[in-house]
Amino acid sequence: MTNMKEHIRCIAVVSLLCVAAATSSAELNHAAVEFQTPADIKWVRNAAGTSEQAVLFGDPDKPGPYVMRIKWLPGNFSRPHFHNSDRFFVVISGTWWMGSGDQFNPDATVPIPAGSYVIHKAGQVHYDGAKNTEVIIQVTGMGPVTTTPVKIP
Repeated sequence: MTNMKEHIRCIAVVSLLCVAAATSSAELNHAAVEFQTPADIKWVRNAAGTSEQAVLFGDPDKPGPYVMRIKWLPGNFSRPHFHNSDRFFVVISGTWWMGSGDQFNPDATVPIPAGSYVIHKAGQVHYDGAKNTEVIIQVTGMGPVTTTPVKIP
């Protein structure tokens, strides 16, 4: 009976190794599927040092669809502004803080937790950012996108 149990264990281990080998040697057709691992994503810090961006698809400055990520660093907010087109967001990590209108007041912002979906409507004034922790958001839209700052009264 012991030999039978050892034989079954041996078959199970060999089967798992075969499955693992088959899985690790699989290749994707890059004409069909593209991907970037987190290590492949190239983040670029803005001149002010308040956030980083990574364009994943397209170019927000050119006509057509784009997908990008924005990493807000702790304690940093945009000032009231609006965009020429709708923009669609998913909060990937952290808590994103948003306010609307031309009165900049980070203390009056609303927390948007990870996993949330947000639409910024074209032409509508808003501001957003991070309070105590880093936040990563993913934005999708149609380019070219413009950002117009609003004078704070």
